Amino acid sequence: MPVTKTVVLVLDCTEPLELAEFYAGLLNAEARPGEGKDLVEVVGPDGVHLAIRRDLGYAPPSWPRPEDSQQAHLHIRVSPADMDAAEREAVDLGATPVEARDNGGKHDTRLFTDPAGHSFALTTD
Repeated sequence: MPVTKTVVLVLDCTEPLELAEFYAGLLNAEARPGEGKDLVEVVGPDGVHLAIRRDLGYAPPSWPRPEDSQQAHLHIRVSPADMDAAEREAVDLGATPVEARDNGGKHDTRLFTDPAGHSFALTTD
């Protein structure tokens, strides 16, 4: 019989509560204390489950510089009708636009970094 598993993406940063509150606001989720003082979990509807972990030596990814990789990034799906509102919400919560323009196609994707420098995309894909 298969073992039940839950996938949790863990993001490192220096201030886990602040970053967890950013993602909780962006994903309509809840920030909850995790195991120990250096972990905060973000749990929400539709299977949303992230963990934010304190790393005192954290250095943010340097993407979008072409010589560096993103390391990891999130795709957050929204309906095409809600894309502009989702972009405003992300920026109001502290996201930095990297490439936030309507690309005019069927699959609109807008790129951002979160307050700790991790990349994520709002996408209709």
